Amino acid sequence: MVANYIIALLASFLAVTVVLTLHEFAHAFVAVKCGDPTPKWYGRLSLNPLRHFDPIGLVCFTLVHFGWAKPVPINPNNFKKYRTGLALTACAGVAMNYLFAFLIYPIARVVAVYMPNIPFLFSLLNGFTWYLFTYSLSFCVFNLLPLYPLDGFRLVDALNKKRGPVYRFLRNYGQWILLGLIAESFLCSVLSANFGLAIIERFDVLGYFMTFATDIFGYPITALWGLIPW
Repeated sequence: MVANYIIALLASFLAVTVVLTLHEFAHAFVAVKCGDPTPKWYGRLSLNPLRHFDPIGLVCFTLVHFGWAKPVPINPNNFKKYRTGLALTACAGVAMNYLFAFLIYPIARVVAVYMPNIPFLFSLLNGFTWYLFTYSLSFCVFNLLPLYPLDGFRLVDALNKKRGPVYRFLRNYGQWILLGLIAESFLCSVLSANFGLAIIERFDVLGYFMTFATDIFGYPITALWGLIPW
């Protein structure tokens, strides 16, 4: 039992490492292509995971499957086209994660169906590839929330010229709202798993986003690859 938990935690951590790194690299790459060298100056145009991790966001993602990395620093004034560059940079991370989910799904299926059931190795690779798929999708949906510092807020920032009270609220308190939602999701998981309070899962707000990500947002991917007789 303990061994299975450790394997699952390791697979989760490794998957988080890949998903977050690709997400932040995509932001940096698109920003530089749009004319802003700032990510390159700060060393963020890199596939080195250590350059992108936020410790709290990494722990949250590993434990409750929702979290964040350090936002890529940009200077929109350097973009060749200000709002276009800002919007493309904001969308780059979620686009990368969705594309990666599309590419990793068949690999996860191959591992699950055809890999020999070698103790430890099968569990690790099966969990790792499946987490890569589900985390990529959930990170897409999670980052589309219009809360600072997520990509959804950056997209709102790019497309909205007004800076009213709603914008200021999301900008000033977005991260605290995220932490509250993640804490609530973690508490629901603990109560449900350890005290048999299954009904508490109905109040898991972020849990609904995970379900949406894997079952609905990911449906085009699973449906397309499902045409192959595995």
